Amino acid sequence: MDSAVSTQRPLRVALLGAGVVGGAVARLLTEHASDMAARVGAPLEIVGIAVRRAGRDRSDLGIDPSLFTTDADDLVTRADVVVEVIGGIEPARSLILSAMKHGASVVTANKALLAEDGPALYAAAAEHGVDLYYEAAVAGAIPLLRPLRESLAGDDVTKVLGIVNGTTNYVLDKMDTTGAGFADAVEQAQALGYAEADPTADVEGFDAAAKAAILASLAFHTRVSGADVYREGITEVTASDVAAAREMDSVVKLLAICERTEAGVSVRVHPAMIPRSHPLAGVREAFNAVFVEADAAGQLMFYGRGAGGDPTASAVLGDLVAVARHRVGGGLGPGESSYADLPVLTMGDALTRYHISLDVEDRSGVLAQVAAAFADHDVSIETVRQQLVREEGDGGHRANLIIVTHTATDAALSSTVERLRTLDVVRGVNSVMRVEGS
Repeated sequence: MDSAVSTQRPLRVALLGAGVVGGAVARLLTEHASDMAARVGAPLEIVGIAVRRAGRDRSDLGIDPSLFTTDADDLVTRADVVVEVIGGIEPARSLILSAMKHGASVVTANKALLAEDGPALYAAAAEHGVDLYYEAAVAGAIPLLRPLRESLAGDDVTKVLGIVNGTTNYVLDKMDTTGAGFADAVEQAQALGYAEADPTADVEGFDAAAKAAILASLAFHTRVSGADVYREGITEVTASDVAAAREMDSVVKLLAICERTEAGVSVRVHPAMIPRSHPLAGVREAFNAVFVEADAAGQLMFYGRGAGGDPTASAVLGDLVAVARHRVGGGLGPGESSYADLPVLTMGDALTRYHISLDVEDRSGVLAQVAAAFADHDVSIETVRQQLVREEGDGGHRANLIIVTHTATDAALSSTVERLRTLDVVRGVNSVMRVEGS
């Protein structure tokens, strides 16, 4: 170890949580102690690891058993840096606020808490003169948040489009590549450890919505909470939807879409068809990828493993090194930037395109009535494809109309679909899915 490093007082690190991510952080911090000290300029000393049950066997971590404690409240008062990886809202929020009050900088991977109460945490960090870093909260090991708030700080980001949930990407990928149904694909994800026993947070889009709120807040210098994000999950995506996308040379992905327009900021999470030529279409299995567009930098792509113990621990340790360097050097990293304070638009104001499948009568005048419904709502049709379907029994026919629209507001598109449902010539609306990418 460098002699200058050896003379520095060790920085005391408290770890909240010893699960998959917390255990990996503790193990890697111990295994690479010398390298970490050289990078920081001072040794990093784990002073305690808060756990729910102290008696559990954790010998595989290679950590001194005396470091484990159930008294998290006391532990956060004895640290220079607190690493929070327990998740959830409470007690995480109270412990983080207590740590800051006692002068500790905080590294967290808690996307749900940041999406719900990020401004309060930033305010506490500013009040007590400490850092709040959270690279691991979105997209695991992928360096994404720091580029948004530091590398692109001199640019204007206009759009963030990404796959930020590995579970749903795995499920949709299997539905596309193997023809599996939704339930079977979820079971496969659970068997491989990509999905929890209760996958609701993932498949209903809650996880992705929390991440979208964080991304939009950083990208557009505007406070965006999880409640501001329009959310749809993938539970209603069918094998027919995936097949329809394939016919358009597209794939279905659950996308987090954050856009800055002249009217404000649009933030939404929902399944959508994207062309196979788009960079995000090739993101397979449980990987994550985020596509960023900025005025000067142009188009940027961030890709990698978005979850898992070691990948997420890598992001946590990167933040730990950054805030520890600040402690040694006497500075602070960037805090909250919400100066733009742009209005957050409703989903109805979002600009998108629709892919609509209609079951219609096979007779003259049908196309005219359908086209009129679109025109009445100022929605332009990009393509129309008709397939004849033979009726069983009487040998008659009906038709399946596939319509892809040009860009319009989601409100206008939604109203068009509701109008189509009322037409006598429309026997049913088979499916509706948004189309993104170009």
